[in-house]
Amino acid sequence: MARDLGPLPHWDVSTVYPGIESDAYGAALDELDRKLADHEAALDRDGIGGQRARVPEDDWALASAVDGYIARANWLNDRLGTLDAYVTAHTTTNSFDEVARRKASELEARSVRLEATELRFLSWSRGLDARRLDTIAALSPGIARHRFFLDETLERARHLMSEPEELIAADLAPAGAAAWGRLHGVITSQIQVDFERDGRTEKLPMSKVRALASDPDADVRRRAYELELATWKAHQEPIAACMNGIKGWAAKLNRRRGYGAAIEPSVEGARIDRATLDALLASMRDSFPDFRRYLAAKAKALLKPRCSWHDIFAPVGKASKVWKWDEAERFIVERFGTFSDRLAAFARKAFEGRWVDAEPRVGKVGGAFCMGVPEAKASRVLMNFDGTFDQVSTLAHELGHGYHNEVRKDVEPLRRSTPMTLAETASIFCETIVFNAALAEAPDDGERLGIIETNLIGAGQVVVDIYSRYLFETRVFERREGSELSASELCELMTRAQREAYGDGLDERLHPYMWAVKPHYYSAGLSFYNYPYAFGLLFGLGLYAIYRKRGAAFIDAYDELLATTGLGKAAELASKFAIDIRTREFWDGGLDEVRGLIDRYEKLVG
Repeated sequence: MARDLGPLPHWDVSTVYPGIESDAYGAALDELDRKLADHEAALDRDGIGGQRARVPEDDWALASAVDGYIARANWLNDRLGTLDAYVTAHTTTNSFDEVARRKASELEARSVRLEATELRFLSWSRGLDARRLDTIAALSPGIARHRFFLDETLERARHLMSEPEELIAADLAPAGAAAWGRLHGVITSQIQVDFERDGRTEKLPMSKVRALASDPDADVRRRAYELELATWKAHQEPIAACMNGIKGWAAKLNRRRGYGAAIEPSVEGARIDRATLDALLASMRDSFPDFRRYLAAKAKALLKPRCSWHDIFAPVGKASKVWKWDEAERFIVERFGTFSDRLAAFARKAFEGRWVDAEPRVGKVGGAFCMGVPEAKASRVLMNFDGTFDQVSTLAHELGHGYHNEVRKDVEPLRRSTPMTLAETASIFCETIVFNAALAEAPDDGERLGIIETNLIGAGQVVVDIYSRYLFETRVFERREGSELSASELCELMTRAQREAYGDGLDERLHPYMWAVKPHYYSAGLSFYNYPYAFGLLFGLGLYAIYRKRGAAFIDAYDELLATTGLGKAAELASKFAIDIRTREFWDGGLDEVRGLIDRYEKLVG
């Protein structure tokens, strides 16, 4: 039976541009083209990259060239980011929209040109060093303000191919890796299947089929799981081709850029070091027995000897309340207000401004995300709301990303670029606020069990399942170096990784097609978009523990941290809170918070 969730919002992007074929959109695109051409001409004039590349010996001339580049690049990134967000708002909610898809392709061409200018600057920066940066920073407040960006640029330049090779790679990307990513999105968003329930058959998009994994009816969950696997199998060949295309592309570029292992660009981009990643992964592995304790207790509650894959999201306890959309809105605004008035005001603004698209529908992508709309100084949140507390938690999570955008909306683009690891900080924090509020207000043990269940499902996904995805992607890159992988090989690698992570916590019914499900594998420039979620969860939990100790005195420091996540390495930012992320102690401490919930869960199950 369909849940009565009340009216589910579609986001409003008419405040950005009145229409995708409007004069305002066209004028904004034309201005982008003019300023992009001016930018390219200025690079030629200043000798930044290209055949006449030169680094001025005169400090004032060098400062002028770098200052000009920074100012122009900031404007271009804001404009292109706004246009891209606007078009993405159309393509992700209606993949049948051919006009929007054409506009996305047009923007991709501009992105390639902008990326080419970035590559020219990156290549040219190899002629600089820290001493000259010190000199020109003293001559220009703008350069001084962008010093971290420039220092990081010098580091990144060490892994460049030649400038012509990098430009060719950027030029080919839209027809290469990015095209495979688009194809994956189109295929998966347009799948529809027939599902029978309560005597009638309904045609459902895959996002709704997957949402049935949290249905209270065990038979519904099992049939949805079996239907999902059969459907992915029917589409496995083109999706496997997408995976091979993207990972093959990334592997070859990594090798040409001098990286020794596929993970290295991700670690560098995450602004962490291998010691930090190794400490995090070791703590995650050592927590697996605790998550298996949780799954054993869950199996007991479900009256089963062991959980199957289709039981992972099964509700336990009495947290089966169906949340209407307006209830979710009120709950989040009120609970955010217990932390700070600023956070509550932000959520209220997002709801009143129709920043959220919540209704699942054919042609809309699955999952959830938040994207910034830079020139509007706003965000938009996509999700597929199903009335469960898990989705209320997801809404809080994505609004956390939006709040992160809010506190740095006046920070220049080159200074607000945040690594994936730190990008989850505000989202996990907001999710924790909502969880703790719901747990504290639960009227009885049954409700408490259900709320803890929702939290542990999420933690299990971020720690255990994410680890399996990390193992899978590592091995895909290793195999892809030699040859393409068949769909059956991808399935084998996925189930092996799942067995290593879940162990005897699950029976043999795993999910061999999780590689087809997760869109993160299909992003050309974001390999290993998995472990940063675990980093974000445990980092966020650690910050929340500090908040509980410091109270209101923590709030301003927290906002300052969010505003500066683009201005330093993760370890440096963490050190401001006396956190050493290179040690097991910190990560184990975050996981101890989860272990405490597992202990409570076991007692409640009895």
